Amino acid sequence: MKFPENIQIPLDKWTDQAMDWVLMSFGGFFDALGSAILKFMLVVEKFFLWVPWPVLIIAVGLLAWRVMGKWWSGLMMAGMLFFMGMLGNWEMAMRTLSLVTSAVIISLAIGIPLGILMASSDMFEKILKPLLDGMQTMPSFVYLIPALMLFGLGKVPALFATIVYAVPPVIRLTNVGIREVSPSVVEAAHAFGSSYWQILFKVQLPLARPTIMVGVNQTTMMALAMVVIASMIGAKGLGFEVLLAINRIEIGRGFEAGLCIVLMAIIIDRITYAMASGKRA
Repeated sequence: MKFPENIQIPLDKWTDQAMDWVLMSFGGFFDALGSAILKFMLVVEKFFLWVPWPVLIIAVGLLAWRVMGKWWSGLMMAGMLFFMGMLGNWEMAMRTLSLVTSAVIISLAIGIPLGILMASSDMFEKILKPLLDGMQTMPSFVYLIPALMLFGLGKVPALFATIVYAVPPVIRLTNVGIREVSPSVVEAAHAFGSSYWQILFKVQLPLARPTIMVGVNQTTMMALAMVVIASMIGAKGLGFEVLLAINRIEIGRGFEAGLCIVLMAIIIDRITYAMASGKRA
């Protein structure tokens, strides 16, 4: 009892035709967009490579101490960063950090406004939710194919794939945070004659800040989770070291790079979580 072949839908062919049409119609636009994104990424990468390592380690330690509230927490975060340098992966770690930072900045610039629109319109929420479901459940390798077709090999398609994978949490949690603001508070602001923008920026966003910061935390962690996959299409950094180790079956090299990714994830997660929760621990 095989499924009848004469009623199958050639979705793969339709998708290929749609991509060909996009490339023919908007190739120049994507070239210009890729060039602008690449310039932005190079600025971020050059900044992290330019900052002296002692300055960055001290800055991370002080930031962790400030947001987590304990000096030994800051010392631990700084020690993890120092240990990454001792393993000889400082430059690779900075390249990875620049990719994650670039992806998070663009994801927040896209995600927070979309989350605000979702909270403002039930219809827009119903339209966007299935798209977010698809972005979160689609295998991340699938994002590499259109990224390669639109931008070619290099940093830009890696950033594009990372953004697609990482942006849904901040959209969802911005929407949830604003919708969870007490209606009585919003009504009181209306009663005092506040405009839509005043209510948004002075009432809803400040009250929704903890939830939005959790979205920032999740977006950052998901961007970091893409570094190994992004290395397959030209992104340099710790993920590329893991990929080389896999190809050459170099266990030690892969373990070092993987350990650095884990340490970076711990540092970013602890600091952003402390900023999101407002609790010092």
